[in-house]
Amino acid sequence: MIEHVDPFLGSAATALPPPTGLAATWWWPKPQVGNTHPGAAHPFGMVSACAYSGAYPTGYGQYELNTEGVPPQLFDRLQATGFTHFQQSGTGAIRKYYNYFRVTPMVEPLDALGTAWELREERAEPGYYAATLASGIRAELTVGPKSAVHRYTFPAHKDARLVIDFSAGGLAIPYGATVPLRAHLEALAPGVAQAEIVVEGAPLAVHLEADVDGWQQLLWYDRRLMPGGTRLDFDRIRPTTLRPFGLMWRGDTEPGQVLELRFGFSLRGVDQARTNLITDLGATPAGSTSPCSTTTSFDARHAETSAQWRRDLSRIRIETPSSERQRIFSTALYHSLVKPCFAPDESPFWPTDGPFVFDLCTLWDMYRTQLPLITALFPERAAELAHALLYVCEEEGNLPIGYRMAKGTDRFSRQGSALAQTFLADLCQLGVPGVDWDWALVHMDTDLRRAYGEEFLLRGVVHPITHTLDLAFGYHCTAQVARHVGDVALAEQCDALARQWVNAFDPATGLLVDSSYYEGGRWNYSFRVLHDMQARIDLAGGDDAFVALLDSFFGYGAEPVRQVGERPGVAEMLAGYALNRFEGLNNEPDMEVPWAYHYVGRPDRTAEVVHAAVHAMFGLGRGGLPGNDDSGGLSSWYVWASLGLFPIAGQSLYLVNAPSFSQSRIRLGEEELAVETTGFVEPVAGGPVQYVQTVTFNGRPLEQSWLPARDLHRGGRLVVELGPSPSAWGTTSRPPSVSAPATPAVPSHPAVPRDPAG
Repeated sequence: MIEHVDPFLGSAATALPPPTGLAATWWWPKPQVGNTHPGAAHPFGMVSACAYSGAYPTGYGQYELNTEGVPPQLFDRLQATGFTHFQQSGTGAIRKYYNYFRVTPMVEPLDALGTAWELREERAEPGYYAATLASGIRAELTVGPKSAVHRYTFPAHKDARLVIDFSAGGLAIPYGATVPLRAHLEALAPGVAQAEIVVEGAPLAVHLEADVDGWQQLLWYDRRLMPGGTRLDFDRIRPTTLRPFGLMWRGDTEPGQVLELRFGFSLRGVDQARTNLITDLGATPAGSTSPCSTTTSFDARHAETSAQWRRDLSRIRIETPSSERQRIFSTALYHSLVKPCFAPDESPFWPTDGPFVFDLCTLWDMYRTQLPLITALFPERAAELAHALLYVCEEEGNLPIGYRMAKGTDRFSRQGSALAQTFLADLCQLGVPGVDWDWALVHMDTDLRRAYGEEFLLRGVVHPITHTLDLAFGYHCTAQVARHVGDVALAEQCDALARQWVNAFDPATGLLVDSSYYEGGRWNYSFRVLHDMQARIDLAGGDDAFVALLDSFFGYGAEPVRQVGERPGVAEMLAGYALNRFEGLNNEPDMEVPWAYHYVGRPDRTAEVVHAAVHAMFGLGRGGLPGNDDSGGLSSWYVWASLGLFPIAGQSLYLVNAPSFSQSRIRLGEEELAVETTGFVEPVAGGPVQYVQTVTFNGRPLEQSWLPARDLHRGGRLVVELGPSPSAWGTTSRPPSVSAPATPAVPSHPAVPRDPAG
């Protein structure tokens, strides 16, 4: 699988073939760019490393800040002023862009620091990035869980330099820079130094070592050298007083001379940073002050990280004759495993050891698709993440909506509420070991009564109205955990509050009431898969009325739309939102809605919408994504959708759909699930849709269109028979709802053809 991954995919403006059919009716309101980066990363690692241009939002690439439409260019070429550490993956405007400890190899004087050299001969694979600067210097980067290793190959030069800017951070966009509050830098020995900078409340420490035998080592401040200096200390830095500072080495280079630079990182001081470097790169050789072998550390770290990627990516194997589809899937799985960043024993904000996680920057996107994927493939990681979230709540007062390498849990509170409860409820219902559910229940319940939760308790409704749905579902999830630990009284209280979701809807329209909406409109949020879908459908007027609303939303019978261009105006955006249309995976608020058809016995419609999305909205190359990947939220949607399964987050069930691969093997913890097909025809964009005819699970007919997560996670064999026309499969049963438990399927009967258009 690893050999098919393209880390460049999604790193530039969307460049997909023009969609046809149903997909041509979907409207894209958000940035038409994946916002990924090709830098070296470790699976769920703390560290990444990549070429740095200062572009939005990862520091890599060519684009300005943009929140709508085609991204405007900041630069007319791929370029870099050096190589930085810690990058977001696929996010948008989160105002936290890292890119710390910029390393710049140079054959120019220090005054030229900040020069942008053209990037040439780029190469990337999981755990490795390389490029040649126009200056002729070749750079190679690899990382470990808490470390990074750089290797630079210089041309012949009489006065080459290797410069580290410890003050750098953020992006070259307005208000995008990160200014350290405090900084301490110390040269310990030739080629050895340590530093700690405090940025946005987070103390980030580094221990670094360079193989620069015979080179002069110097501190510098404001691009001026400090001969003989061994320390720089800044107790208080202001944006108005910041001047760049750092460390450099200078010396002669022979043609092809190689220099290696190694970083160990920690959020708990320089001693821990050195320990992390030793842990990631090997024990200190006898008689050496350096923790690593100077001749093998880069290659050894690269090999180990590559091996870990190979193991993790092999958790899912697919069969397809299409190398293009293999690459798209493999890269989607890769992007799903980059974030969040696991940093055990590294919390800078409380003294106890234990799980710590950051870069849950888009939990409002990740909770539907990416967190269920982590739970399925790596249950031990999911338990670690659960503990990390609970520690955040215990120490800082809230279960986070997003959490970064910075102080504060509530910076994303307008995006959503009670999202961690969804993830925790899934773990509890699955029986994932290692979580203290009494402890978890206390925080799940208390968290629901803070912020928006106070008004929800008083009035049964809160605006923005989507928070009403979030909180009601959060109470539903908390009730599941309460029952698990035997707190029946609390479960009943939560059940009553969970029923307040109905206050968010207008029975006259079957849609949500008037309110403000985050990154979407009323229609995008009106079809969320709730815990009581039967009552939701009844509120809309019944099955036929609900199907009619969904059909309108997905553009059945509609004309193709024109997408917005660069810097769209207010009138253009309002006209687009007035279409009341599916956002086509350009944005995530409605990403689960294609599966809402299952609840009205129309899995054929799900097959049609998912087919259009999988084959028209994802492609190859730098422009291969329809919108921001959002820390893997979008890529993990593709993984699930193409496998023919979709997790309903917080409800511990999977909905079944037509797979887009003839066979797949999914390693679910210690078990394996085989998804096989009969009657399969290799799908193509704009080609015919395949519909489920029958399903068997472990040899028994499955008439319903869903499976409990516990059953699926035990593994086995799911066989899906496909055909060119809709069938009766899944039409007579309904997935479970609170007010209407799962409808039993009637015995199988001959397929009743249904018009795919209506």
